[in-house]
Amino acid sequence: MIQRSSSYSSHPPPMLGRALVTLAYLAPCFCKVYEDVTQLPGLSYDFVIVGGGTAGNVVANRLTENPDFSVLVLEAGVSNEGVTDSIVPFLVESLLQPNIYEWNYTTVPQPGLNGRNVGNPRAHILGGCSAHNGMVYTRGSVDDYNRFAAVTGDPGWSWDRLLPYFFKNEKWTPPVDHHDTQGQYNPAVHSTKGINSVSLGRLYWPIFSKHVIESTKELPDEWPFNLDMNSGKPLGLGWIQSTIGGGMRSTSATSYLGPEFIHRQNLHVLLHAQVSKLVDAGRVSGKLTFGGVQFAQGGSFFTAKAAKEIILSAGSVGTPNILLHSGIGDEAALTALDIPSLLDLPSVGKNATDQPVFGLGWTVNSTQTLESISQNETRFNEAFAQWNRSHNGPFSAGGTTHLGWLRLDPQTLATNNFTDPSAGHNSPHIEVSFTPGSLSAPPGSNALSAGIAVLNPVSRGSVTINSSNPFDSPVIDVGFLQSDIDVFTGREAIKKVLKLFEAPTWQDYIIAPIVDVENLSDDALNQFIRNSASSAFHLVGTAAMSAKDARYGVVDPDLLVKGTIGLRIIDASVFPYVPSAHTQAATYVVAERGADLVKEAWE
Repeated sequence: MIQRSSSYSSHPPPMLGRALVTLAYLAPCFCKVYEDVTQLPGLSYDFVIVGGGTAGNVVANRLTENPDFSVLVLEAGVSNEGVTDSIVPFLVESLLQPNIYEWNYTTVPQPGLNGRNVGNPRAHILGGCSAHNGMVYTRGSVDDYNRFAAVTGDPGWSWDRLLPYFFKNEKWTPPVDHHDTQGQYNPAVHSTKGINSVSLGRLYWPIFSKHVIESTKELPDEWPFNLDMNSGKPLGLGWIQSTIGGGMRSTSATSYLGPEFIHRQNLHVLLHAQVSKLVDAGRVSGKLTFGGVQFAQGGSFFTAKAAKEIILSAGSVGTPNILLHSGIGDEAALTALDIPSLLDLPSVGKNATDQPVFGLGWTVNSTQTLESISQNETRFNEAFAQWNRSHNGPFSAGGTTHLGWLRLDPQTLATNNFTDPSAGHNSPHIEVSFTPGSLSAPPGSNALSAGIAVLNPVSRGSVTINSSNPFDSPVIDVGFLQSDIDVFTGREAIKKVLKLFEAPTWQDYIIAPIVDVENLSDDALNQFIRNSASSAFHLVGTAAMSAKDARYGVVDPDLLVKGTIGLRIIDASVFPYVPSAHTQAATYVVAERGADLVKEAWE
C-alpha cells in the first residue's frame, strides 16, 4: 500500500486528499536497504558513502560493479518505498511543503528579498532530491561544462568528455500515452541504454500546447522553437523532458538501487543514519586522513569504518555541515565554536549559489487547465483512479509542458554596465516554464502561469554553522538578489514574457493577468521581484572544485578534498558555478564521472 505524506499537494486543495490516504500499488522490495544498524553484517567497508541521494546512489551502484569493493551508504532520511507523493508525478507540490521527507530548512532573512527568509528544500528520503524535485531533465549548455573544465584545468569536465556520462545515466523512455513524438525531441542526443528514465510528458493539454508552439512561429526571432534543449544548445522554446518512466517518477533510488542492483552482496544501505562527523583522524605524508564516519541512530552513536575512502554525497547543505563539524573549514570560525581545526580550508561552505524564481499568471477562457482537476473533487479522484489503474492520465506528469531559454542582448548588458555572467554564447540567462494552470488562480477560474528563473546569479551566499552540535540546523544564506544584475535580469525576463503573451495566438485565450505588472515602473518591478522571488531548489557550490594548485576551493578536479587522502566529495556542492539549467542531470553526471575517478584510483 502507498502511504501519503502528512501534507497535501498545492495543486489539489486540502479538502480533496483525505479520502485517498492509501492506494493499491505494489512498490518494489528493496531487501538490502536496512532500517536498523543491528541488521547490518558489520560496520567495516572499503567505501562509506554519506548520503543516499541523487549522487550517492550512483556512486554506490558503480563502485559495487566491482565485486571486490564493499560499500555502505548512510542515509539520514526515510525509505522512498511506497511514498505516493514521490511516486506520482502530479503530486510533486506536496513534497515541497514541510513534511517528514524534508529537512524543512529555511534561509536566514535575505536583504535582497526585503528581509524575507525563504524555504530551501532538501530531501530527507532515499533518492535525495531526485525523489523530491520537479523531475525536470535539463543538461545545460556546452559552455557550462567547458567553463568547469577551464576553472579546474581538467578537460575531463568539458561537455565533449561528459556527454558519454549523460548517455550512461539516461534511459530514454516513450511517453506513457505513446503519442507520436516526432518534432518534439531529437533522438540523436539521447540514450536508451542508461539507467535513469527520461521522457516527454503525456499530451494531456493540447489546447495550451498548441498556443505555446504557435508562439514560436509568430515570434521566431525572440522565441525560436528548439527541437531539443538537451543538445548542449538550449536557447529557444521546446517541450519539457522529465525523469519519468511509465508514468512514475524515476529516481536514483528506483533506478540505481533498483531490484537488479540492490541485491548485490557488496552493497548495503542504512536508513535513519544521520552522520555527525568524520572520526579517527590521522596524517599520511602530511595530509589529513579519516578512518571512519560517526553517525547517530535511535539515540546512539556508531562508527562506520572505511578502508579505502569516505565519500561525502550529502548535498550542498549536508556536505559542508559535516566538513565543518569534522574540523575542516575556516580555522578562525571553527576555533570560535570550540571545534578543533584539523584543516584550514576557508572555502568550505562559501560560494553558495542558487537560482531565484518567481512567477506570472493569467486567467484564461479554456477549461483545459490544471484547475479542472485541482478544483474539482470528482475529477481529481477520477484522475487518481486512472493513474492507479494504468499509470496514465494527468497524474502521470507534472504540470509544466514547455520550457523557454533566453539570453539578454549583449548591448543591453553593456549599456547598463554589466558584464555577462553566463558561461558563453550558448548559455541562457533566463528560463521560463509554461504551465496550463496557476497556484494563484482565483477560485472558480482557469489560468496559465509562466515561472521565471534567473539562471546565472552573480550573488553568492554561504552555508555555515553557529554551534558545535552537529545536529543543530546549519545557517543557510543564499544571498538572493544582492547583485543588481540579478534583479535586472529578472526585470528583463518579465518584459520578454509580457511580449510573448502579446502574440496573436494568445489574444482569444488570455482573459486578464492575475497580478498586473505590465504598466509598472522599473522600480516597481524590482520590488515585485524582491517581494515574490523564492528558491529554485538548485543550491550548489559550497564545496567547489578548483584547479589542483588553486589557493581557493574545496576539492581538486579529481574531487578529493584538498589537503586530504581518502576523502572525496561527489555531489552538487562541487559545482564551481550553477549550470544554466535545473541541476539534476548535472548532478547525475558528476556522480557518474566521480565514480569512475574513484575506480581509477583503486582498481
